Amino acid sequence: MEDIKYKRVFLKLSGEALAKKDSQTGEIKEIFDPEMISDIASSIKKCCDMGVGFGIMIGAGNIWRGKFGQGVNRAKADHMGMLATTINCLRMQDALQKCGIDAVVMSAVSMTDFAESFNYEKAIAYIKEGRPVIFACGAGIPYISTDTAGVVRALEIDADIILMAKNIDGVYSADPAVDKSAVRYKVISYKSCLDAGLKATDASASAIAMERGIDTLVFPLREKNSIKLAITGNNIGTLVTAQDIPSETY
Repeated sequence: MEDIKYKRVFLKLSGEALAKKDSQTGEIKEIFDPEMISDIASSIKKCCDMGVGFGIMIGAGNIWRGKFGQGVNRAKADHMGMLATTINCLRMQDALQKCGIDAVVMSAVSMTDFAESFNYEKAIAYIKEGRPVIFACGAGIPYISTDTAGVVRALEIDADIILMAKNIDGVYSADPAVDKSAVRYKVISYKSCLDAGLKATDASASAIAMERGIDTLVFPLREKNSIKLAITGNNIGTLVTAQDIPSETY
């Protein structure tokens, strides 16, 4: 069995990672891609079988995005987004259960017919039992992104690292689709990201993670076995670190 670098992880998935997209335009065609969701669940199961504990948070970009909320009160729009994350969490729970993993959904907003109310001590207990916990509704309050809520939940469950699965293979010095000279970082500090205005995570998420000393590994979800590769410490993606150290590029 391969060595595990991270024993307890917090996996942050974008809602768009669950969506079926047009292969040419990248536009979302359907809110769920059953094959992709099944692949993610299978990858998580493999890591659980290796003894890795999971906290998971999923965004809502496949169902609800900012542009849909134009003209809607911001707090109300954020509440709608929280409900969308719950739909994604229940869909992932179902996929994990079909893989034989007894996942639990915990919500920051009370909806006891669908999910347990969030309690960090119970969440830790479930994770110790080998049951992934999927966190719905972000932090439960408006104006707080799932990136920021994810850092808070990662700290609450005492995760070793935040695994941020993206549609891109790491953090770049600029948008590689626009700037062909952009370089991909192997390691970069939160401070450098904030100073350069890089969007590895939200600024508030980076600031909290930097202050509390938890690293984030930004990696490509669609690469084969990427979750397992990240957990076993393979050279994948970009490590965004709380340490104030020089950046390294590939």
